[in-house]
Amino acid sequence: MKRSGLITTKIGMTRLYDDGGVAHPVTVLSVGDCAVIGNRTQEKNGYIANILGMREAKAKHVAKPQLAAAEKAGVKPYRKVVEFRVTDECVIPAGTQLSASHFVAGQFVDVQATSKGKGFQGAMKRHNFGGKEATHGVLKAHRSIGSTGMREWPGRVLKGKKMPGQMGNETVTVQNLKVFGVDASENLIFVEGAVPGSNGTFVLVTDAVKKEHKDLPVPTVVVSNETEQVTETTETETVAE
Repeated sequence: MKRSGLITTKIGMTRLYDDGGVAHPVTVLSVGDCAVIGNRTQEKNGYIANILGMREAKAKHVAKPQLAAAEKAGVKPYRKVVEFRVTDECVIPAGTQLSASHFVAGQFVDVQATSKGKGFQGAMKRHNFGGKEATHGVLKAHRSIGSTGMREWPGRVLKGKKMPGQMGNETVTVQNLKVFGVDASENLIFVEGAVPGSNGTFVLVTDAVKKEHKDLPVPTVVVSNETEQVTETTETETVAE
């Protein structure tokens, strides 16, 4: 069984204390207005998935194809739209508003986001090179990368050579982060450790693929009239990889 993930935004980092008084560094993720705006079916699309959207956008800020798709589905256009492939029992009806209670304290999750852009950087910062000596005849080459290619054969720089260049601003996935807790009233998820990206970045959170999970709401928990109810089923099931 494979559940849907959530789209969240990174608020920042803080520390929380457990019952023993031990401080844990956590990243605060806000679920906000994340909602299901559509589904993919095996008959029509060849696979099963939930289409999630977050942060409603004005029509003038959305591309025409995405705007037409939103109008056809009868939902509002969203700034961030992501598909999460799921199994048949984890399909969530379109229009469902998702909450932070989709995840439970103690479980492990995988997070994916765009890392901070560092611009053009040298090899010491980008690849952790040691650099050259500070003396003994080394002149104006202390942070250089040294030799990069060969002589007559093959007479070129091999692909993948670690050299200066653009650093950061790439998709990064961090696996097996523990959910320290969930604040359902504020729709916040507290994840132990650091999460890629700057504050305000969209972060995709899914059940950890390398861990086994128990007692998770299937397919999710939705908020209805200030109360939380589990849709379709209230049974606890084991979610394997």
